[in-house]
Amino acid sequence: MSNDRSGELFAGPRPIQTRGEEPALRPRLPKRAPKPEKPAKPEKPKAEKPRKPAPPPRKAAPKAARGGGGRRTILGTLVYAGTVAGVWCGIALGAVLAWFALDLPDISKVAQFERRASVTVLAADGSEFARFGDLHGTTLGVSDLPPHLIQAVLAIEDRRFYSHFGVDPIGLARALYVNWRSGRSAQGGSTITQQLAKNLFLTPEKSLKRKIQEAMLALWLEHRFTKDQILTAYLNRVYLGAGTFGVDAASRTYFGKPATQLDLRESAIIAGLLKAPSRYAPSSNPDEAAERSRVVMGAMVDAGFITAQELEAARNAPPSAKCKPGGDGRYFADWVTELVSAFVGSGHGDVVVRTTLDLKLQRAAEQRLEEILSGPGAAANARQGALVAMTADGAVRALVGGRDYDNSEFNRATQAMRQPGSAFKPFVYLAALEAGWSPDSPVEDAPVRIGGWSPGNYDGKFRGTVTMANALAHSSNTATVRIIDRIGVERVRRVAAGLGINSPMGKDLSLALGTSEVNLLELTRGYAGIANRGAPVWPYAITEIRDRDGNVLYRRQAGGSAPVVDPAHAVQLTRMMTGVIEYGTGKSARLDRPAAAKSGTTQDYRDAWFVGFTADLVAGVWLGNDNNAEMKRVTGGSLPAKLWQGFMLDAHAGRPPRPLPGMEGAPAYVASGGIAEPARATPAAAPARGSAGGVAGGIGSLIESLTGKGSAPQVQYDYGNPVR
Repeated sequence: MSNDRSGELFAGPRPIQTRGEEPALRPRLPKRAPKPEKPAKPEKPKAEKPRKPAPPPRKAAPKAARGGGGRRTILGTLVYAGTVAGVWCGIALGAVLAWFALDLPDISKVAQFERRASVTVLAADGSEFARFGDLHGTTLGVSDLPPHLIQAVLAIEDRRFYSHFGVDPIGLARALYVNWRSGRSAQGGSTITQQLAKNLFLTPEKSLKRKIQEAMLALWLEHRFTKDQILTAYLNRVYLGAGTFGVDAASRTYFGKPATQLDLRESAIIAGLLKAPSRYAPSSNPDEAAERSRVVMGAMVDAGFITAQELEAARNAPPSAKCKPGGDGRYFADWVTELVSAFVGSGHGDVVVRTTLDLKLQRAAEQRLEEILSGPGAAANARQGALVAMTADGAVRALVGGRDYDNSEFNRATQAMRQPGSAFKPFVYLAALEAGWSPDSPVEDAPVRIGGWSPGNYDGKFRGTVTMANALAHSSNTATVRIIDRIGVERVRRVAAGLGINSPMGKDLSLALGTSEVNLLELTRGYAGIANRGAPVWPYAITEIRDRDGNVLYRRQAGGSAPVVDPAHAVQLTRMMTGVIEYGTGKSARLDRPAAAKSGTTQDYRDAWFVGFTADLVAGVWLGNDNNAEMKRVTGGSLPAKLWQGFMLDAHAGRPPRPLPGMEGAPAYVASGGIAEPARATPAAAPARGSAGGVAGGIGSLIESLTGKGSAPQVQYDYGNPVR
């Protein structure tokens, strides 16, 4: 008989088997004692009937083996079944993990950190005021950093960091419970190691697959590196807002000092950024950053890192100096950053850009604009504004593209296209001087009708026969239309284009009243050409670009342009424009020194301008609304003139007065005796670009970039009403 009994857990009783016979079909019967034999009776021979199988015997209760053999049989069954199930579960788990590992990155090679090249922007005096791109500070180890910074990070992010194995089941269970109780995702269960794995190897995608891969990589990191190495890598690679990566870069950006010098509250602010860098950045949301830092310090108390007394002392300490990552002049900095690639190529690395910006003038411009808009501008429904200031050679000293950069990054100085109204008229009068007219030439300020168009004057008055100088000073629409009708539209277009108006200009007489849209930068540039005695200037903001090692990649070379109009005519126009401030529409902008300017107001008070210059500076301002809503009787000679005056007084503080270019010792121009009106001039055709009288073709595309062409939304206007 075989000794193999493994099938006994799954089979019935074994069949009887006799030696030399096949196994019987009935079970073996128990043995009985023999009975005494009786005398045999003679039997009758009868046919033999088939023998019926005996009924199966009753099963006897199995005897319990010594030591609980039955129990061992059940336990063995469970163990065997558990083992088989465990093997199959292991196989299934291995298959699942293998599937998740199929597209894991090559962890034998630490991922190279891809980042945007940083652009550090310097003012004219060399001081840094803006920075773009991704910034990294000095790599610092755990032992180099203040203990309270390490404690702040651990308290708010991963208190069990030094005790778990990369994945924290306790922390994960706690997060799941809190999220279930609150009904929202209030806590995360990722450890610092998991966060580092995601930052090093994975994308920010939120999915179950990515979480499982994150856990797998976290286990590998814990196996491969020490806890201090993992924490060091995390603190030097994590994003902390404002383009900064790592605690040192964040510390230098927000507090102006290295991370090794952070105090307790500053450390709490840095640690608080880990949850939502943009939301809790102290530069843009100081109140939320302070509140978050209190939460972090409370967690430090709960974790036993600091005492309640230390927490109270940190709360009562004077606030840390706030440092805007964008600083003053953020509209200017945006504009500059867009221009860098044109000078050094799009594939440039980290660069330092030195600009023409005067931070003192920039702050004055921002302050004056806010004063106007929050004061009289609020009552007059003037909600937006812009300002540009440059020297006569085109160096931009200040540029404000709007009231609040945090609320709107749209640059109204370089991108917004608006009708200039009467601020365009100086180009008409300069074209008339080029055509042979003089400042004393008489012109009729009286009702005029050309076809079906009959423009009127802003004040509804007509002054009869006046000189050109008086017509410009009082911004006579009817006189200006008569002038352009006599000299020709094409002559005006040529003069304006030569001085820097690159936007498309209309070809009808309404051009004289400023119906063709421009942006503030190009209009101010045109006035700078007038101040420069008829020589066009190109607005520039960059003087030098260096790489991070200090090598010069670009340096601006001084140069100039030939006049596009007779310099004597430009000086004559300048003299006429002084009358605008002395006795015309811009009297409220009068300064303590000679100045020339022109105001502009468009239909229904949608736009108001004031542009002018002194011997030292050219400045233009615009007030209006982004939605083209009407202001309450705001003209160029009212609020814009006051804004221009306030800024120019700030800009010239401490500078001695100087005469305007070409007017040394000459008074403002006043009307004199009549001179015969010249005969109608033959319109001159606009020269092709690149010709002597046009815009040099070799820098045409750069001009387009400098003046913000191609990115501004067009605004539709109703040209049916008079433009003032």
